[in-house]
This record gives sequence, C-alpha cells and structure tokens, in this order.
Amino acid sequence: MTSPADKSCPWVGDDPLYRAYHDEEWGVPEFDDRALYEKLVLDGFQAGLSWITILRKRENFRRAFEGFRPERVARFGKRDIARLMNDAGIIRSNLKIDAAISGARLWLDIMEKERGGFSQLIWKHVDGRPQTNRLKRMADIPAKTEMSEKLAKDLKSRGFKFCGPVIVYAFAQAVGMVNDHIVSCHRYAEIAALAAKLPARHGLKSAK
Repeated sequence: MTSPADKSCPWVGDDPLYRAYHDEEWGVPEFDDRALYEKLVLDGFQAGLSWITILRKRENFRRAFEGFRPERVARFGKRDIARLMNDAGIIRSNLKIDAAISGARLWLDIMEKERGGFSQLIWKHVDGRPQTNRLKRMADIPAKTEMSEKLAKDLKSRGFKFCGPVIVYAFAQAVGMVNDHIVSCHRYAEIAALAAKLPARHGLKSAK
C-alpha cells in the first residue's frame, strides 16, 4: 500500500522536519502581514544556503528577532546587531541582519500608508488569489517567473534587500501564491482545493 510519504514532492527526502514542513506549511496560502514579513526575511537569510539549514534554525531566528514582530525589529540598534552577530543559533551575516531590520521599517511604513498593507503589496502580483500550476516533474518547476521578477522589482524599488526573483519565487511557493507541488504529490489536490475556496483578497487588481 502506498503511503502519503511515497507520493510527496521528491525534494522532501527523509528528514522529518522537512517532511512536516512540506505536509503542513509549504504552499498553504498565507495572507497575514507579519507572517509574510517573517517568511521574506527567512528566505533572504537562505540566500546561498539550503532551506533545511534555515528550517533547523527557525526557532532560534524567532527568538533572536523577537517573534519577527516588525514593530520591535524596526527598533533594533547597534547593541542588537552585536547580539545577533554573536548568536550561533542563527545565520550571522551583517548584511542579512541589516536587511531584516530595514525591512521591518519598510513594512511599518507600508502598513501605515498603503491600503491593504504588506499583504496586498505581495498578493496583488497574483491578482489576490493563489495560482494552481500543473507540474508533473521536479524539472518542470521554474527557478523564477515573470511574476517573481515583477514582485522582486517592486520590493527592491521600495528598499527591500535579498529579494531577487529566485528568492522571491521560493517565497511565493512557500506562502501559497503558487501551488508548485507536483501533481502526483498528495498535497497538490489538497492545496488546490483550499485555494479554490478562497476569495480574492483585498479586491485586488492585477499588477501586470
């Protein structure tokens, strides 16, 4: 008898933490402004590394960055940066830490000034609803798309860092903007059904 684990996306492998992430989080549509900030920051920290490396350190990151509450991270100063650079539980990159802090400040500005907040800024690039793809093989999954290039350009124009089109596409996959589970994966149909029930958020218009 074939188990759900046998029908997962091939990239999952045997790591229990990775499998739980795939089965419970990856591709589930996320509209919460704070959660989207956290995921974008973590994807930025992943640059040049594997996602499992970040996943194993995620709870350390959450502790170090005070739950990724932007209103707190935005106030981080030199002493906080020094603390983070001495924290062996996270990725100690001055540039990536600076990007997380400046990103929190940008997030606050967007939340204050823009209708729909950070969630709308992100989700407008897929018209406010998840896109369900029909990918049969790992080789069919793109590293970036026209959508991720436009979203990356939008973020960079606002001052966000570590948000190139490849990083942004990985972010889009994770937060359910696109369903890139391969069609034989046991999560593909579940995520597609969930996405079909969701209304378009924020009354968004296309960013194309």
